[in-house]
Amino acid sequence: MAHSSANNWQYLAPNPKSFYKQLFVKGTRIRAEVIYGLTVDGDEHLTPEEIASEFDLPLEAVREAIAYCQACPADIERDHAAEEALMEATGMNDPDYKYHGKPKLLTAEERARLHRL
Repeated sequence: MAHSSANNWQYLAPNPKSFYKQLFVKGTRIRAEVIYGLTVDGDEHLTPEEIASEFDLPLEAVREAIAYCQACPADIERDHAAEEALMEATGMNDPDYKYHGKPKLLTAEERARLHRL
């Protein structure tokens, strides 16, 4: 699903101020992928009801975020590729990064190129 799919969701929308292209819960800075991750990642998975309560969201918004992510939208894949490219470009993937801890500064052109991925 691409950006145009945002019209198919009641509780989800793009965030034009974000680097991320995937959908967010409307009126928040919460990416749908974060909601979904809470149901599948880590040792203790949260139920949709627990997430709705924890984030003070309508249960249907949580269910919609989960359904969006389960559909494997292209926007999430693009976000992952862009994050990986940024980490590579700034040296964060370097095995010795933890010893020097300073990312390489990127030029405006390099950042613009990465944002277009």
